Amino acid sequence: MMLSITPLYAGLLTLVFLALSVAVIMQRVAVEKADDGADETALNKSMRVQANFVEYVPLGVILMLCAELQGAPSLAIHAMGATLLIGRICHGIGMSRTPQVSALRAGGFLLTALMLVLSALAVLGHALF
Repeated sequence: MMLSITPLYAGLLTLVFLALSVAVIMQRVAVEKADDGADETALNKSMRVQANFVEYVPLGVILMLCAELQGAPSLAIHAMGATLLIGRICHGIGMSRTPQVSALRAGGFLLTALMLVLSALAVLGHALF
């Protein structure tokens, strides 16, 4: 069995992670260049957005991989991947803005949580029955 869907979303999510990493690097450079002890709030926010991404995405990708290996329908795997990808992008945008865009942040978290819960239940159900 050749996996084709999970690698697609793993690649896309990796690109999002790299964009978040660039944002952190840019904020670090800005803080280091500032002679006046610049406020590190933006740096801390960028780091938190990136860390939050890292906290959720690996589990989502693992669940997608499990579902694809279990033979779940392609549409289900795409739904899992798209939900995780959209959720993480929305959350990242909402959280990184000043002021934060609460609707995007909360909506992104809800999409991510929905993906994780439904995927976990599906993978468990397939494994047990």
